[in-house]
Amino acid sequence: MTDRFERGLENLRRIDGDGGEKVIESLQDISPDLARYTIEYPFADIYARPGLGLREREVATIAALTAMGTAQPQLKVHIQAGLNVGLTKSEVEEIIIQMSVYAGFPAALNGMQVAKEVFVNLETDQSETAET
Repeated sequence: MTDRFERGLENLRRIDGDGGEKVIESLQDISPDLARYTIEYPFADIYARPGLGLREREVATIAALTAMGTAQPQLKVHIQAGLNVGLTKSEVEEIIIQMSVYAGFPAALNGMQVAKEVFVNLETDQSETAET
């Protein structure tokens, strides 16, 4: 493993937690090269650049994935990542609502359904943790 890969993996874990690692693991048997590229380029090169913090990078990513309208699995991971780096649920909702203006209502509605799923899973996980 290279320093670039290790730096990217560290950022991936810090930003995306388990969700990001699951994506990488799902690629290992079909395309280990794509898994490596997914760690090295975005997480070692781009996320490590100065100029924007992780919070701002996740705002941009959530907006872009919502606008695309075709990347619900990736949007789910990045909504969780946004929460991991300090976004609130209300801020995530506002990002998605903002996209209704520029990407259309179908994209925003699909994005909000993904956010709802993330929020419900988060509440379930929190209540299970509180019970133990």
